[in-house]
Amino acid sequence: MPSVYKNPRGQHAVRQWCSETLAHADLPLTSTTLDTSAGRVHLTSAGTGRARIVLVPGTGYNAAMALPWLRALSARWPTTVVDLPGQPGLSDPHRPRRARLAWYGRALDEILAAMDADGVVLVGNSLGGAVALAAGSPRIAARALVAPAGFMRLSVEPEVALASAVWLLRPTPRHTRRLLRFFVPPGAKPPETEVEWMTLMATHCRTTLAPPPLAPELLGRRAEQPCVVGVGAYDRFLPPRRLGPAVRRTMNSDLRVFPDAGHLTIPSRLEDVVSLVAEAAAQAAR
Repeated sequence: MPSVYKNPRGQHAVRQWCSETLAHADLPLTSTTLDTSAGRVHLTSAGTGRARIVLVPGTGYNAAMALPWLRALSARWPTTVVDLPGQPGLSDPHRPRRARLAWYGRALDEILAAMDADGVVLVGNSLGGAVALAAGSPRIAARALVAPAGFMRLSVEPEVALASAVWLLRPTPRHTRRLLRFFVPPGAKPPETEVEWMTLMATHCRTTLAPPPLAPELLGRRAEQPCVVGVGAYDRFLPPRRLGPAVRRTMNSDLRVFPDAGHLTIPSRLEDVVSLVAEAAAQAAR
């Protein structure tokens, strides 16, 4: 299977950045690695007690980049972040060329079993939302999905595609900021941590295309469990006007729309994520 990294030097640079970021976190963390059929998987946890919330980040993201999410969620629940294999981070770098969502779903089922975690609320963001839907473990009690892939194909406007191509060809902070402006609401500035990380990622990593929609039959089965879906009002990749009908059709529920938010959930908007997770947890407890 191919690696997400272009070469060993790039792998070292990315892993070092992630390790140093976690080491300097402003909250107590614990980490562990698990052996799965998808390779070694790195988990980062915060909060006391057995994990209740398991966070699956989006494409190119990991625990180091999800620290604001981990801080916000672990203030209320014990939370674990999964570094997905085949994504930049501290897990195994290899991934299959085809049928990736099914592969990720099986890997996440194995992870939950190895964690011995029951009654889990899966929190999935972007690609992580599709992975959370692909997983079918009986240990899952509910899902809270933020700007999730899996329901529909992502919209990519020509100006976004152009900015992405320039970013990939010449990954500089300026080009990264230009691209990230499409990920945040109008007038907002992309956080500098995202700029630094995505510049590093484009320099050293191979790209991953957005995942395709999951099969309607699978989504129908997931609708049998609590599943709450939210998206930013200014999300240009999953605009609410398109995602809302898809969620209503497949999950028989209404989309929650976060005001003043884009596809990238910046730290100042994380209260929307916490509220979404609280809603999913309450539904699971009924």
